Amino acid sequence: MINFRIIYKILGSLLFIEVALMLSCLGMALYFEEDDSLAFAISVIITLLGAILLRYAGRNAENRLSRRDSFLVVTLAWVTFSIFGTQPFLIGGYLHSFTDAFFETMSGFTTTGATIIDNVEALPHGILFWRSLTQWIGGLGIVFFTVALLPSLVGGSTRVFAAEATGPVKTKLHPKLSMGARWIWMVYLFITFSCMGSYMFFGMDWFQGINYAMTSSATGGFSIHNNSTEFFNSPAIEYTTTFFCFLSGVNFTLLYFSAAKFKFKELWRDSEFQFYCLVILGFTAFIMAELMLRNHYDIEHAFRSGLFQVVSFITTTGLFNDDAGQWPHVTWVVLSVCMFIGACSGSTSGGLKSVRAVMLAKIIRNELRQRLHPNAVLPLKVSGVNVTNAQRVSLLAFLITYLLLLLVVAFVMIAAGIDNTNAITICLSCMGNVGPTLGVEIGPTMAWNHLPDFAKWMCSTMMLVGRLEIFTVIVILTPSFWTRN
Repeated sequence: MINFRIIYKILGSLLFIEVALMLSCLGMALYFEEDDSLAFAISVIITLLGAILLRYAGRNAENRLSRRDSFLVVTLAWVTFSIFGTQPFLIGGYLHSFTDAFFETMSGFTTTGATIIDNVEALPHGILFWRSLTQWIGGLGIVFFTVALLPSLVGGSTRVFAAEATGPVKTKLHPKLSMGARWIWMVYLFITFSCMGSYMFFGMDWFQGINYAMTSSATGGFSIHNNSTEFFNSPAIEYTTTFFCFLSGVNFTLLYFSAAKFKFKELWRDSEFQFYCLVILGFTAFIMAELMLRNHYDIEHAFRSGLFQVVSFITTTGLFNDDAGQWPHVTWVVLSVCMFIGACSGSTSGGLKSVRAVMLAKIIRNELRQRLHPNAVLPLKVSGVNVTNAQRVSLLAFLITYLLLLLVVAFVMIAAGIDNTNAITICLSCMGNVGPTLGVEIGPTMAWNHLPDFAKWMCSTMMLVGRLEIFTVIVILTPSFWTRN
């Protein structure tokens, strides 16, 4: 049976954390003396009441989670955070329907970066900070943040980590998961503050710096300007954004081991990191050539625009320094592939993950060799670690489910009248938590408010499914989850 008491207890504790986040936004609103102060004050009170009620419902709970409980609590945590996170938008009147507010909030927490809002520059500072903060907290995971902050809260924290972490292989830094979580958060904080300092050095003010640093390190993509980083018209800021988004797309565990021991050569020995770098370099070179030949960009502009967009799409950040909707259509195919592949596992990015692409490539290579040598025993290793048959089956199941979901949802959207290119790239963007899409109706620099409400709910669901890597959410929908021990 499902232990609802421990689930209520964890959800209540998580809402106390969301109250603290909203209080920081209330402080920002009071500092700038804008009209969003009341919206955050009311949101804090309602969220606090919800937290108290859930904690009361979970009183005297056993501090132990089964595998089934962990799947349910992780999914409910993201949904609950998003539901309560809609309040500042709705109470303040910045969004006028629950559908739009839920889409915007889910897009924030899942670091998708797709936005309903056409004119973000009209929003007050507190709301802008809330949008960025949702992405920063969602970058490494809501429950993962709680494990680092409150290790005694979750008895089955290892199962929770497995349900929320990205990638097919979960590497632990420390025998105690809470200590490993803190070290990973140290890496995250270092990247965030380094990014903020760099932005301020190149001309941003402190508010711009902290907002863009949070969305860059979280590979989220929410911006406080309608033109994203293009607003600054600064090559230095664009290269800085590219570097920190690239860094946030690397496996944080690998970053920690490389930096802590000053063994940076270990980075290049990692198969996934090699693939990640080679894909970026190859795709950048192709787009650069296309922009120079067809759009007549000079060499530096072509390199900067191509590199920025490739890194932004493959790390599923979604910031932009140019309108890719005006580029040759063949570059859309390249960017769509970037959306599908994603960056490294164990990072803040979405997508399929580069390690799965490496595993698939090696499976295909072994299959071709097996055709020539039927009796050969061919191991499959990634970065020197053997990939078991169980992991191979899991990989193929993940890939098939991923593609089936893309096809089904794209079919529904096309049947509803959304143009083909938009429908396909909308699905890729939501499942990969990317943000921008490619097409005419909703281009890479446009808001998503033109979508009908049913499509917004489908997109919100796909964002959650993509962020929690499909099976964590889908397993809850199976009858055996609720009926069998």
